[in-house]
Amino acid sequence: MKPPPLLLGAALAFWGWQSGLLIPGVVMALIVETAQFTKARWELSDEDFSRVWTFCSLLFLAAGVYAFTSNEGPSSFGNFFSNPVGNARNAGASSQKTAAAVARWLPMIFFPFLAAQLFSTRGSIPLATISYLLRRRQRLAKRAGKPAPPGRDINIAFPFLALTLLAAGVHPAEDRSFFWGLSALLAWTLWSQRSRRFGLTVWVGAVVAAMALGYASQLGIGQLQRLLEQLNPGWFLRFARRAVDPEETRTALGQVGEVKTSGRIVIRLTPRAGSPAPTYLRESSYRIYKTPAWSAGTSRETFENVLETPPDSGQWDLLSGRSNVHAVSISCYLESWKNNSPAGLLPLPAGSGRLEKLRAYLLTKNTAGAVFAEGPGLVVFDALYGPGVTIDSPPGTGSTNIVIRATTDEPPSSVSELGNTNEDLSVPKSEEPALDAVIADLNLRDLPREEVLRKLTGFFADQFTYRTWQPRVRLTTNETSVGHFLRETRAGHCEYFATATTLLLRRLDIPARYAVGYAVHETSGRGYVVRLRDAHAWCLVWNPESQIWDDFDTTPASWVKEEGKRASPFQWLSDVWSRLGFEFAKFRWGQSNIRQYLLIAIVPGLGLLLYQILFRRGRRKQKLTTPTHAEIFDWPGLDSEFYRLEKQLAERGVPRGASEPLNEWLARVATTPGLEELHAPLQQILRLHYRYRFDPLGLGEGDREILHREVKSSLEVLKQMNQPVAK
Repeated sequence: MKPPPLLLGAALAFWGWQSGLLIPGVVMALIVETAQFTKARWELSDEDFSRVWTFCSLLFLAAGVYAFTSNEGPSSFGNFFSNPVGNARNAGASSQKTAAAVARWLPMIFFPFLAAQLFSTRGSIPLATISYLLRRRQRLAKRAGKPAPPGRDINIAFPFLALTLLAAGVHPAEDRSFFWGLSALLAWTLWSQRSRRFGLTVWVGAVVAAMALGYASQLGIGQLQRLLEQLNPGWFLRFARRAVDPEETRTALGQVGEVKTSGRIVIRLTPRAGSPAPTYLRESSYRIYKTPAWSAGTSRETFENVLETPPDSGQWDLLSGRSNVHAVSISCYLESWKNNSPAGLLPLPAGSGRLEKLRAYLLTKNTAGAVFAEGPGLVVFDALYGPGVTIDSPPGTGSTNIVIRATTDEPPSSVSELGNTNEDLSVPKSEEPALDAVIADLNLRDLPREEVLRKLTGFFADQFTYRTWQPRVRLTTNETSVGHFLRETRAGHCEYFATATTLLLRRLDIPARYAVGYAVHETSGRGYVVRLRDAHAWCLVWNPESQIWDDFDTTPASWVKEEGKRASPFQWLSDVWSRLGFEFAKFRWGQSNIRQYLLIAIVPGLGLLLYQILFRRGRRKQKLTTPTHAEIFDWPGLDSEFYRLEKQLAERGVPRGASEPLNEWLARVATTPGLEELHAPLQQILRLHYRYRFDPLGLGEGDREILHREVKSSLEVLKQMNQPVAK
């Protein structure tokens, strides 16, 4: 059963149009339709068809590897011909996009197999080529010394048509063109196979009803898809991952119990060219405190795009025109979700001015020093950094509230008396009593900045302890968690120390910000690993002389040791598993060279198979002819002795007419003068021949011997005749 002329070509052109691969689609359509008008054919054996099938299978594997590991994202795979670089920003989840990309390429991948059928002398494909069970049965029969089970040929034109239409549907639905194009092609296909028992009106009515039902179903599925899209995948990821929001971070201040973190490795870094490892990897900083959360304030509105220069180079300039004396290679996961792609804040050393080898889709930064990336789930890049200016804005940037002077004629004694609402100096009213008490106890008022920092460092180091466990306490009226920490418990985790230090400095009119990120301290091989329990909070304090923000960490240094005590004795096993997951993530998100290695291994095999198919010794191109008995002798049942008798009868002047049924021809033979005695033997020979040729079970040994004997006897009768029989 074959499709009607031009249908396959139209389907391929439609696929190319819908998939954005119009040129390949039109080229394949022309090749397919050329087979209808040319008689040039190749003689392909079963082995040749097997080679073509293997070639297509390897091509399918290569396509999957390329799409799965493409740095630009699997969606770019489908646009290879129109845009070799690809639009990486549209890439999403890897496995989903990989399946979509490969599905769109299926007609191109398996087109050589269809072409082999169309341009072969057989015009069909041996079923054993694609049937593992049939090949296995043939091998077993050969090993046992038995005749191979009969095979059969199939026409793959209709399956390829279905594959093409399926691939045409793997694209974003922008209009209704796919639906109407698919309906037209299906109607064309059904028309060629319609039953003659029903009239034209009934057939058209049934097709129109099916199209209407399909259109209504399409609208319903579209509404369901829009409903599901409202469920942000990132919301589900937050249950299993630590995601930092550049706009706000919620602390554990005031929570009862132990702050639990894990030893899961989240960052790997290796210093480059003899550079020292950075002490901190900062993700973001925050400016406004409202218990128990810190927010970015107006910095949340200052995100701007960072340009990749040159395009698709992996190089991003955070600060132009500055020298970066240090470099570190960083591998981290993007643990949030945005625009159907992994996204997250990049952990960067202070003073990062340039990022290299970063295969991100989109990069933005804000005035609080946050760098937000959308890209693959794992990014591996080099951060170039050094002392000097940073991407953080100066104090007070973006503060929108008006400064209202106090109603007094005397000069103010501090910025606070001006009613200044600078976001880098703001302190909640509820925190002021406890802060003022500490400032008075330490005599910090009117001291130089350096002296204030020195005293605060000693104060927290000598009188406070690091503790992740917080007992249940009953706060008095107007008492806060920070105030209770400063005046009563004097024990807490890094969020307590960073918050209290930031607010104390602000109360002394020293601009400060609350920073979050990771501390780097654990070596691993030639580099370092950062675990989830290394997540840290500290303070940024403004240096008016150098005009930069300095890291200021008052958390007791014992916190690293205390966190290490909580490590599981089976952490080594977790680290092994983490390493395996990391290597797989590199492969999955295109951050390794394994794609090139796999393609290098696959491409030579494809080339060798193609050479054997096209240039195998003895291959020649010829016009389509009727195969001779010698050429088709290996077909099931075609070694029947009946063909010898047919040849002898033709030589005796009774040839079989073109398309003449065997039973009618033999009846004519039996009425020919001189051949009447062959009537009964010929009928028995024909029955046995039909069974041998078409019965899947073939002939038993006894019947096979009868066929051989009867044909031999009939040939003897013909041999005894002295002269040819007249027509």
